[in-house]
Amino acid sequence: MTEPVRLDAKTQSKKRAEEGGLGETIKVVVQALLIALVVRTLLFQPFNIPSGSLIPTLLIGDYLFVSKYSYGYSKFSMPFAPNLFSGRIWGAPPKRGDIAVFKLPRDGETDYIKRVIGLPGDKIQMIEGRLYINGQLVPREAVPEKDKIRTPDAYGATVPVPTYYETLPGGVRHLIIERDGDTGYLDNTKVFEVPQGDYFMMGDNRDNSTDSRVPPEQGGVGFVPFENFVGRAEVIFFSVEEGDAAWQFWKWPWSVRWNRLFQPVR
Repeated sequence: MTEPVRLDAKTQSKKRAEEGGLGETIKVVVQALLIALVVRTLLFQPFNIPSGSLIPTLLIGDYLFVSKYSYGYSKFSMPFAPNLFSGRIWGAPPKRGDIAVFKLPRDGETDYIKRVIGLPGDKIQMIEGRLYINGQLVPREAVPEKDKIRTPDAYGATVPVPTYYETLPGGVRHLIIERDGDTGYLDNTKVFEVPQGDYFMMGDNRDNSTDSRVPPEQGGVGFVPFENFVGRAEVIFFSVEEGDAAWQFWKWPWSVRWNRLFQPVR
């Protein structure tokens, strides 16, 4: 009969230390994951910009933090949108001019980011490229030729496009571009009356934004319920040129847009 192998005190102590080290590592990893989940769910969530609908405010390749607490919390604030409760808790309504992330109403899953243009009860209309809110023309001011935003045209050439400062009721002043002038597809619309509890969202790239001007049945956004808001865009923490990937660190010296890092979103 074989005698069981007995470990000496030194070996046993080493084994206990190794087991303790592994357990401590697992504990630290679990704690870190829980902290990250809490931060992402309740405080800040990172997003990247995949389209040009908010040019010139946000560019393709921008990475930004969205504050989850700005508008309170709904089921869409949580990962996988569990049906834990309806409506919002600790809700603070969006302000006109906010750039906000929301879940696309027609599927409740896709993240969209647009600017809040219409509040509940507002009447919104576009007439020959000009924005009207409650029957009042929203003022805009053309920027000098040298300051116009440049974007690719239909042939791939980068050209200056009509660029304006638009001042919304309440005082938010921001840049917009009219790539197709004032005769674009969405530059003349019916009057949209925003239902109570809903919001009207638009992109700053007025001729290249699928937003509340396009009804859901046509693949658009339509009105956005308050419940669908995820959070408010706060700051750009990273940005790379369109077509480059953020993880390609060896390209950073020339692909990172250094002048956009840590810029507030307005």
